[in-house]
Amino acid sequence: MKKIFVILTLFLFCLGTAQIDNIANGESITLRIHYGFLNAGTANLTTKTTTYQGVPHLYVKGTGATTGAVKAFFKVEDLYESFINIQTGLPSFYVRNVKEGSYRQHFETVFNHDNNTLILTDKKTPANGSKVIKSVKGVQDMLSCFYYLRSKSPSELKVGTIINMNVWIDDEMFPFQLKVVGTENLKTKFGTINCLKIIPSVKSGRVFKEKEGVTMWVSNDANHIPMLLKAELAVGSLKASIDDYKNVKYPLKFTN
Repeated sequence: MKKIFVILTLFLFCLGTAQIDNIANGESITLRIHYGFLNAGTANLTTKTTTYQGVPHLYVKGTGATTGAVKAFFKVEDLYESFINIQTGLPSFYVRNVKEGSYRQHFETVFNHDNNTLILTDKKTPANGSKVIKSVKGVQDMLSCFYYLRSKSPSELKVGTIINMNVWIDDEMFPFQLKVVGTENLKTKFGTINCLKIIPSVKSGRVFKEKEGVTMWVSNDANHIPMLLKAELAVGSLKASIDDYKNVKYPLKFTN
């Protein structure tokens, strides 16, 4: 399930800062995950307005889990949390706590954007303690990137847009480039909706078959809700489609 959030990250991040004012308190987005012909699991993202160290923040929780037959032989329970400064769109605190088969990992990251450093704590192995790591200006985490991109207006995110990015994924920084390549009317379980088609440049080999083996469609409106994701992995293919949404700030315009 880690790969699900990594793939989402490739699409949903931009370098810089921006006020987040188009995300409703209590929003929920659920994606249904398919691996080949198997119904493999779900990924869910929820939001809540709160304060962190006395400053208004958006608290985002991301969960991922395998279901059905896949869960029987490979159980996944992933939890991601991020506290995002509403005024800057930058993360202040980030948690990655995952259980994937026999694999376990639990990192906590505190971001200091004033001096471009972060503090990484390995909660799974407390003996490792915490370490200060040099960062870069405008770095995002795997959840804050999603909401920073969505905070852009339709005029800022349109066909032809190319965005360079730096994102903190596990315990290291990764650079990506994102391209908005066109628009398309996409059929979903809720009806047909006009979407932006987005392709990131990614490293091939360990996860993906090729440099641009991932494509995502997001609603072509002020919400920028992910509707469909397709990825050609090093082994097999993956698809994630919109399964449910609640408390979206702007009405989604589906047609029959």
